[in-house]
Formats: sequence, structure tokens, C-alpha cells
Amino acid sequence: MAIDVHQHLWAPAFVDALRRRTASPRLDGWTLHLDGEPPYEVNPGDHDLTGRLALNEGLDLALVSLSSPLGIESLPPEDAWPIIDAYHEDARALPAPFGAWAATCLSAVDPARLARTLDEGFAGLQLPATALRNAEDLARIAPLLDVLTERDLPLFVHPGPATDPEGPGWWPAVVPYVQQMHASWFAFAAFGRARHPELSVCFSLLAGLAPLHSERLKNRGGDSRGSVDSGMFLETSSYGPRAIDTIVRELGIDVVVNGSDLPYATAPDPALGDAAWHAVAVTNPSRLLNRKESRK
Repeated sequence: MAIDVHQHLWAPAFVDALRRRTASPRLDGWTLHLDGEPPYEVNPGDHDLTGRLALNEGLDLALVSLSSPLGIESLPPEDAWPIIDAYHEDARALPAPFGAWAATCLSAVDPARLARTLDEGFAGLQLPATALRNAEDLARIAPLLDVLTERDLPLFVHPGPATDPEGPGWWPAVVPYVQQMHASWFAFAAFGRARHPELSVCFSLLAGLAPLHSERLKNRGGDSRGSVDSGMFLETSSYGPRAIDTIVRELGIDVVVNGSDLPYATAPDPALGDAAWHAVAVTNPSRLLNRKESRK
């Protein structure tokens, strides 16, 4: 079963919800307006269902998620929920091979509402990395993570909104997104794992390469004894063979999972041989999504 754990597909209800807004995040036609990024011209063909199905040929499962850099999760509840509900409506209507990560409002944490959504068949919950920056953040979202643990479902951590509108077009993806992922990796390890020992967490874009700082962590007094947390997975989007190879050397192949970030990037080939590709695209994503079975 070949799996891609990271795609985005803007379907009609979600697009309509963004077009009804008069403040960021909003769509004006196909021009996306965000507070922390320059206006972005969305290519409607990137979100065409027929075209995406063709791109996904050969996949047994492609998980779509809410675009967390839009900042929808952190809007006031009266603004966030209509867009999140529209995203869930679209996700439930997608044909095979699609599945979806659930989303939730963070300005008014509602674990009961999340539980009802997850019970509709979502693969787990996606949260923006900006919701996992420190101990205070982890304490605030703990009720949501408890819901995931109760259902043995994973958390997917994705970059959240960029806050600096200055810089070239690539700046948000290369600077704040990477910084957010770096912080969320260390925050969960330091403050979240003890509270949620059974939770599986998948960090997009190789957690901003945070695991490669283990030597600095050790030299600055942190706990870096070479142990690998088998429940902290890293997804490959926007990186290639050199970064993936380095992560594998640090943590091993068993925690690396395939993700493309379509339509913004394509799934990288780790260039480590057929066995490694099978692990990244088949075995490891299956372990992430079915931890209960993998622990038997």
C-alpha cells in the first residue's frame, strides 16, 4: 500500500467559504490574501480533482489536509468553524484513494467536537506547528491530544502562518516554516511526550531538520543519548536525497514517511534503493496510521 500523508486539495465548499470572507485569509477570485505573505495567485488547475486523481495513480492512500499557513485554526470560533466545516464536508466527499486529516479550532479548544469529527473516519488530526511551540502550548492542546490517544490516531504537525510579510516569495517556506517545525519537534520531545507517551506524531518537512541538532543539544546540556522515539515520524516534503539520507543516518529509516505537499511540491525519491523506498512509502506510513496493529 503506497501512501502519501501530505497533500492539499481545495474543493468547492472550502473555496466558497474563503471567497465569502472580507478579511484575511480570503480568496478574491483565485488570488489568496494572507496577513504574513504577499498575495498569491492560486492555479485552479492545481486543485482540479480529475487532474489530482491522475497524479495519484499508483497510490493506495493520499491524505489531504487543511492549509494551516492560512491561519484558519486560530481565527475566532465564529470565523474558524464555517471554513473548517466546509473543509470537512469536501474531504468526506472525496473518492478513493483520498483520505483526510481532521482540523479543529484552536481559539476555543473543543475536544468533544474533535471526537465526533474523528469518528467520521478521518485519519487523525492536523495542527499547525505554531500550536506546539512550548510547554504552555502543549498544555493548552493536551485535551485534543488525549482524544487522539483514546482513538489510537496520530497527530500531523504542519507549518502554520508566517508572520513576516517582508522578503522574496520563497521566504515563508524556507525561514518561518522551517523555524516553526524545528520548535515543534523539540517542544513535543521536551514537554509533550511525557504527557502523551502513546501518541504518534508526524512532523512535516522533516521537522525542519531539527533532529540534526542533537550534537548541539547534548553540548548545551540537553538529553541526547542517541535513543530514537519510534512514535515521532518525519515526513519528507520539499526535501530530497541529501536531507533524507542525513536524517536516516541520525534516526534510522523507520521513522521517515512519504509526503509530497501536492500541489506545491512532489514526493521526493530518497534515492536509497528499493527497500528504503518501500519503507518510506509503504511500511512506515502504515505504522504511523495503524500504531495499534504495529505494536502487536
